Amino acid sequence: MTLLVGVYAAGRLLHGPGFDVVVDVWLASLALGATAAVALFAALQTRSQRPDLIFVVAAVTSWVSGQSYYVLALDGADSLPVPSPADFGFLGFCIFMVGAMVTLIHRRMRGLTLTVLLDSAVGALGAASVLAVFFGPVLDNAVKHSFSLATIIEVSYPLFDIVLIAAIAGIGAAQGFETGRHWTLLAGGLVLFTVADVIYGLDESTYLQGSWIDLCWTIGLALIAWWVTRSAHARHGAGSTAFHISALAIPMASMIAALGILLLSSNMPMDTLAIVLAGVTLAVAAVALGLRQLSFRRQARTDELTGLLNRRAFYTDVPTRLTRPSALILLDLDGFKHINDSLGHDVGDRMLVEVGQRLKRQLHSRQPHHRLRRRGLLTRLGGDEFALLLPGDDAHRAMVVAGELCTILAEPYSLEGIAVQSSASMGIAVFPEHGDNLSILLRKADLAMYKAKAAHTGHHVYGDSDDSHGDERLRMLEELRNALATNELVLHYQPKINLDSGAVTGFEALVRWDHPRRGLLLPDAFLGLVEEAGLMREMTRVVLEEALDQTASWHAQGHNFTVAVNLSASSLVDAGLPGRIADMVTSRGLPVSALMLEVTEDYVVRNVSRARTILTELRNHGFRIAIDDFGTGYSSLAYLRDLPIDELKLDRSFITPMTKDSRAAVLVSSTIDLAHSLKMDVVAEGIETADAYGDLVIFGCDQGQGYYMSRPIPADDIAGWLDERPALSHL
Repeated sequence: MTLLVGVYAAGRLLHGPGFDVVVDVWLASLALGATAAVALFAALQTRSQRPDLIFVVAAVTSWVSGQSYYVLALDGADSLPVPSPADFGFLGFCIFMVGAMVTLIHRRMRGLTLTVLLDSAVGALGAASVLAVFFGPVLDNAVKHSFSLATIIEVSYPLFDIVLIAAIAGIGAAQGFETGRHWTLLAGGLVLFTVADVIYGLDESTYLQGSWIDLCWTIGLALIAWWVTRSAHARHGAGSTAFHISALAIPMASMIAALGILLLSSNMPMDTLAIVLAGVTLAVAAVALGLRQLSFRRQARTDELTGLLNRRAFYTDVPTRLTRPSALILLDLDGFKHINDSLGHDVGDRMLVEVGQRLKRQLHSRQPHHRLRRRGLLTRLGGDEFALLLPGDDAHRAMVVAGELCTILAEPYSLEGIAVQSSASMGIAVFPEHGDNLSILLRKADLAMYKAKAAHTGHHVYGDSDDSHGDERLRMLEELRNALATNELVLHYQPKINLDSGAVTGFEALVRWDHPRRGLLLPDAFLGLVEEAGLMREMTRVVLEEALDQTASWHAQGHNFTVAVNLSASSLVDAGLPGRIADMVTSRGLPVSALMLEVTEDYVVRNVSRARTILTELRNHGFRIAIDDFGTGYSSLAYLRDLPIDELKLDRSFITPMTKDSRAAVLVSSTIDLAHSLKMDVVAEGIETADAYGDLVIFGCDQGQGYYMSRPIPADDIAGWLDERPALSHL
C-alpha cells in the first residue's frame, strides 16, 4: 500500500497539473484499492471484535467504492450529477467514521473527570467554530437552494467534517484519554481529509479530476488504513498512552480562536453557525475554568496520599470551628518507622492509605452506636500523624471515640502478602478547658499522645502533670544525644554457655545508659526514643565499637570469646552497614568469627526478600548470623531454608514453661531437632532453673543464656566472674 501510494504521489508530482489516465485513473485506483484491502485484511485477521475498527474499515471501503464509481462514471465529463451513487459512498465514509468516533469515545471516556470532559468540549467546539468559518459559505449557498436531496448531501459533507474534526480536537484536549500509541495516524488522516474537503468546498466549480486534492484524500486514507493495522495487531492493553500535546494547549487554542471569531464578526460578515459555536466555546470554557479553580483549591487542601484534608486545611478550618466546646484527638501510629524501614516506604504508604480509609469509614458511619459523626474534621498532618476535631464533644465522649479508633486500627493490615498488626497512640485535648486556641490545643494533645505511647494505654486525656512529662521527654532526648557523644552508653555482657560442657563460648553485648540523674537505665527506657529521634544508626556504631574493643581485649588476654550484637530493623536498611562492620573488625585485628550478628525474627518474617539481601551481604563478609527471639513471630518457617542463618536463639517464652508443660517441652525439642537438621546451632534464652538447664541438655541444645548461669555483667567484672563462677549442675 505504501509503495503504491508513493508511486501515485511521484507520478502526480512528475506529471504536474492536468489529468493523466495512467496517474489519475490506474495508479490512483491501485493506491485506493490497496488502502481498502489493507484495512479489511487487518480487521479480518484480528480476533478482537472492536466496533471502532469495524466502523473505520467500513468507512474506508465505502469511500474507495464511491471514488471508484466516480472515476469510472465520469468518462471524460467534468462532473457527475448530484446525487449519484458516488455521493452515497462518500457519505458512507462520513457516517461510518462518526460511528467509529462515538464508539471509541464511549469505550474510553469512563473515569475522566468533569473538568477533563469540559476541556474536551472546549477543544471540540473551538475546532468546530473554526471549520464553520470556512464551510459557512458552502452551507449558506446550499441552504439558498430549494430543499432537495442534493441540498441535503451538499450540507452533509461540511457538517460531517466539522463533527469529525471536533471529535479529534476533543480527544486531543482530554488529558488522560487513553487512545493508543498509533492514534496520531487516524487523527492525521482525518485532518488531511478535512483539509482536502475545505479546499474542495471553497471553490467546487474549479475542481478537476487529477488535482492535488485527490492525492490528499488518498494519503489520508492510507494513514487511516495504517492505524487499522496497528490497532488490530496491538496486544490488548499494550502501548496504551494518553494522547495529548501539552496540558490545556488545545483548550487554550480553541478559546483564542473563538475569541478571535467573535472579534472579527463585529467588523466583517461572519457565518451565524461560526458565531454561535464560538460563543458556546467561551461559555463552556468559563465553566471549565471555574471548576478548575475549585479543583486547584481542593487539591491545595487535600493530602495527596490519603485523600484526607491536609495540614493547611487543618490550620485554616479548625480555628473557625472553635466556637463551642470541642475535643481534639491527635493520633500517631506505633512502630510505623519500623514498618517503613523493614518493608519499604511504598508499603508504608499503602498502610497510611488504609489507615485513612478506616478512619474515614468510621467518621462517615451513620449507625447510631458510633460516636463519630459527619461533623468531625479528619486530617492527616503528615507522616503517620492524624488529627480529628470533634465539635461539641467533651473529654469523656472523646475517650469513647478514641477507644473505637484504637479497635479498628488494631485490626491486621495485609501488606505485601504479610498480615501486619499495628496500634495507635492518641492524645486528647479539650477546648476551652485545655486551651483557647489551636496552637495550645495541639501542644497539649501532643503531650498527651506521648504519655499514651509511653504507657501503652492507647489514648490519654491531657492533664496538668503532662507538661512536666513533655519537658522531661525533651530533656531526655537532648541528654540522649549528649550520651552518644560523651560515651555514657555502656555495655553489659551476658555469657553464652556450652550446655554440655559448661564452658563459656562468648557473650552477648547488652546496651545500658549510665544516666547522670536517673542512674543505670535498661534499653526499654530509651530505645523507643532513639528510634523516634533517628539516632539508631549512631547508637549501633557506638555499641559495635565498644563491643569489638572489649573483644579485642579478651583476645589479647588469650580468651577467644565471641561477642554477639543485636542489629535493629532500622539499622538493617543501611546498605553500607556490612562494609563498615567489616572495617571495624579488621581494624582491630580480629577474625570475622569473633562477631556474631543477631537479627530479630520479627524483622525477618516481615520482609524475607529484604532480609535475604542484607543477611547475604553480611555473610559474604564472613559474619555468622543468629535469629533472635525465635518463636515470637507467626509466619512460615520457609525463611529458615532460604536465608543464611547459623544460629537460632529460642525465646524465653519457649523455655520458661518447658519444665511444667509437656507440650512446650515437645515444641522445644522438635525445634532443636529442626535447627540441627538445617545445620544450625541452637541457643536457649531465659534459663532460670537447673531443671530447665538439664532438660535442654537432654534435648541436645547447644548453648544457653539465663539468670541460672549469670545475669548480664559489666566488662570490668567479667574476669572475676570467670575465676569465681560456680560449677553448673543439671542433675
